[in-house]
Parts: sequence; structure tokens; C-alpha cells
Amino acid sequence: MDDYQKEISDLETQVELLVEQEGDAKTIAELSMQLEILKASHARAIDLFQRCQKDEGLRYGLRIQGYGDLTLDNVYAFVYERSVEIEPDAHSAFVGGIKTADFALMLNP
Repeated sequence: MDDYQKEISDLETQVELLVEQEGDAKTIAELSMQLEILKASHARAIDLFQRCQKDEGLRYGLRIQGYGDLTLDNVYAFVYERSVEIEPDAHSAFVGGIKTADFALMLNP
């Protein structure tokens, strides 16, 4: 389990506890949205990391864009920063943008 999976797991537990305790609905909704974003970002970072392992061009793109050598942390930083640049109209559009963005294409020099 990587650090991002741990963070996702911890947040899932927190949301579950709040739901069980009938916690503040607004807090539950906000944490649930954060959880969706983390899950989408993590899935895309894992996918891109695996693609970079097989493609020197993608690894080169990661380096020249200032993210250093191929590590999950560096790929996650790239995915996160590019995700923030997506201009969402709503939360679902933001998460959808993360899920559909071609991060590998963004790495091509």
C-alpha cells in the first residue's frame, strides 16, 4: 500500500464513521468529494506510472517538465498539478476531467 492508498483508506474510514454517527451532512459531502478526487487522481497516477515504466519518451517528458526521475510521487505530483489546471464547472466535471484527461499526452515533449 502506497502513501496515497493509505490516505484514501483513512479518509474512507473517516467518512464511514461520520455516516454511522450521523455527522454533519455538509462535512460528509465535502469529505466524500475529496475522496472521489483522491481516488481518481491516484488511479490516473498509477496508470501513468505504469505507462512511463514502458516508455522512455514519457519518462523523458516527466524529467524535462521538472518532475525528476520516475517515481510514483513525481508522477502523482504531475497528475495533481495538471488536474488543478482543469477548469471544472462542477465537482462531477472536475472528477470526470481527471478520469478522462490524457496525462501521457501532456508529458510528450
